[in-house]
Amino acid sequence: MWDVMQTRRFARQYKKLHDNTATDVDVAVDAVRQNPDIGEKKNGDLATLQVFKFHSSGQLYLLGYTKEEDIRLIYLEAVGPHENFYRDLKR
Repeated sequence: MWDVMQTRRFARQYKKLHDNTATDVDVAVDAVRQNPDIGEKKNGDLATLQVFKFHSSGQLYLLGYTKEEDIRLIYLEAVGPHENFYRDLKR
């Protein structure tokens, strides 16, 4: 199993989520921890990022993360609804 660390951006976004959505995010993080290759690898500016998509309260959410193969560590970069997710990540 891989270890997981949160970035400050992720922690701020997670804190603002409703309780039921936060529970769904926890389930998604566990899925990524079990299999880090489950996410879709991005191209271009976000080439190091992988994104895991899941639904919560009828809305599509994305969990962005990067991984360090050498030390088996996953960095949770961002979480949020699909709307403007990539635009906000590029900032």
